[in-house]
Amino acid sequence: MEKICGEQLTKIYDVVNGLMFCFLAGSMIAVAATAVGIPFNIEMPGLNDWYPNSVGWVLVVFAVGFVIAVVATLGYTTVVQFANLCAPWMLLVFVAAVIATLPALGVSDWSSFLEAAQTKIWTGVPMEGQSKFTFWHILFFAWCCNMAMHLGMADMSVLRYAKKWQSGFASSAGMFLGHFLAWMSSGILCAAALGEVAPGPIAYQSVGIAGIVCVIIAGWTTSNPTIYRAGLAFQNIFPKAKRWKVTLITGAITTLFACFPALVMKLLDFVALYGLVLVPMGAIIFIDFYVLKWLKLKEEWAAHTQKTFYIVPAITWGFALLFSLFLNFYFQIEIFFLGLPAWLVASLLYISLSWYVQKKTQRSKIAA
Repeated sequence: MEKICGEQLTKIYDVVNGLMFCFLAGSMIAVAATAVGIPFNIEMPGLNDWYPNSVGWVLVVFAVGFVIAVVATLGYTTVVQFANLCAPWMLLVFVAAVIATLPALGVSDWSSFLEAAQTKIWTGVPMEGQSKFTFWHILFFAWCCNMAMHLGMADMSVLRYAKKWQSGFASSAGMFLGHFLAWMSSGILCAAALGEVAPGPIAYQSVGIAGIVCVIIAGWTTSNPTIYRAGLAFQNIFPKAKRWKVTLITGAITTLFACFPALVMKLLDFVALYGLVLVPMGAIIFIDFYVLKWLKLKEEWAAHTQKTFYIVPAITWGFALLFSLFLNFYFQIEIFFLGLPAWLVASLLYISLSWYVQKKTQRSKIAA
């Protein structure tokens, strides 16, 4: 990225990426806190709560955040070992919770499940104040759930260090189970929870203590590597700082964010926004690496011209985001649908501006 954009623009990207990682990790700390708070009868935040609703909530969030931040500072190997141990069991609890909940919805066989799915689970009637999700919402959200990682290139380190391309199948399998299966289960559990929206109490109602532990681990297994990745992003800005210190400070910032329930209750919108913000830069990297050479243009222009801040990707990134904002406000297009047009606009604009800058530079050299 530094070769394409220049060191200074890359640092700006790292700040944005790191903050987004902090918000994402904070939301998962809050998810874990909804489970930890159950034995202490902590009042859980509601769907429309933006600010902390009790001192007890803040204390639980800080306790959970402290443990998660410490685990993240121990390094990537510790994070991976923790996730590998907990993730398989967690998925089984999701399935068990659904099986245990189905009788409460009147399900006894396949035909009664289909009836309950239409009349009690996925009724098509949104909660008050929430937008109605269509098939296209589900399709685009399932896609943009990891849009920041794949199209936005936030997980370039994972791709860079894969020993072979088949490693991608592990990611697809993980996302199928972690997103498709988990979200399907979540819909069924929420339908049986009779208006409850906090993950901890919903899981507890379904499978008791195992549900509490599962929600805690779900929060940990997502927030641990996310805090670690945020620390790496920030360390690129302060390369002389020790990694564990940067990660610990990042964990503290993340825990502060986690105190605000809006991160959990508006998680779908945030994940879509996260992907949207990073997608234009992912388009720039893709076009520079794969397409420019086909068009007889020079790749890695910042490195070629020794620029620390290359204006072309900066303009492309900014314009793509402004274009998305225009579509959102003027045409009322929801944020879930903006990732693809942002990627396409950024790609076309980066090609056009790269062609203009490089041809202009060539003409200047000829004239000189």
